[in-house]
Amino acid sequence: MPWIAVADANDIEEEDVLEVSVGDRVLAVYHAEDGFFVTDGICTHEHAHLAEGFVFGNIIECPKHQGRFDVRSGECKGSPVSVPVRTYPTRIVNGTIEANLGDD
Repeated sequence: MPWIAVADANDIEEEDVLEVSVGDRVLAVYHAEDGFFVTDGICTHEHAHLAEGFVFGNIIECPKHQGRFDVRSGECKGSPVSVPVRTYPTRIVNGTIEANLGDD
């Protein structure tokens, strides 16, 4: 799948997250400490929407059980999560956040 536009960079305040749908996928688009990132938008623990959570630096905290993920790598950073969240390559083109969702 080619790069696709997922959000306008001006629409996401620093340390915030926006949920977007692309086809049947729910994504979370972050304006984190180190820039903009895109992950799957559903927590791997209990299927909560990550965009309803809180961004601290480069961490998203799930709203349901406060599990934490690093938005840059998807790595688990706090229980009860134990399965990383999928991340996607992200870039900014003319103020638009784009993600490459891969071939699946």
